[in-house]
Amino acid sequence: MRKFLAVLLTVVSVSLAGCGYNDFQRLDEQVSADWAGVLAQYQRRADIVPNIVATVKGEANFEQETLTKVIEARSRATSIQATPQLINDPQAFQKFQAAQGELTGALSRLMVVVENYPELKANQGFRDLRVVLEGTENRINIARDKYIKSVQAYNTLVRSIPTNLTAMAMGYKTKASFTVENEKAISTAPAVNFDKPADKK
Repeated sequence: MRKFLAVLLTVVSVSLAGCGYNDFQRLDEQVSADWAGVLAQYQRRADIVPNIVATVKGEANFEQETLTKVIEARSRATSIQATPQLINDPQAFQKFQAAQGELTGALSRLMVVVENYPELKANQGFRDLRVVLEGTENRINIARDKYIKSVQAYNTLVRSIPTNLTAMAMGYKTKASFTVENEKAISTAPAVNFDKPADKK
């Protein structure tokens, strides 16, 4: 009986390995880890925004509409509960992506408007925050790229033959990723340029 169970266990193990079960486990964990990295960088940016807003508010006659848009965009971005399960809900993921893209755009416009305020540009505190913001945007891009690659590998496994049979049997479904529509807006970090005004379009 023990020999039979040992043989059965071996057969089951080989079968699971051959059908991609172990690969699903590995790639699923990788996607989750990379998604956590994305969320950490978005949170880092959200934490910087209030300091930027407070510094800009100190500038007399600063364009309030631009500042208000940043505040509102941050509010919308942070109001979405970014849980690990978000990547399994394409509709919720799309809303999350759109909100983050809106904040990116609002911050970019703020940096352009700042060029019209020499005293603010010369403010060392603001200069430091601006550099931190650019660094954070770059970190976001790196984290997003890692996540996109992990999702691509996972989704390929879900759709490929014969592992798609395992996916159907075990309930593995494709995961949401960042889409092309907002890619340009999201991946463009606010430019840090203290020497000359940014071109307005």
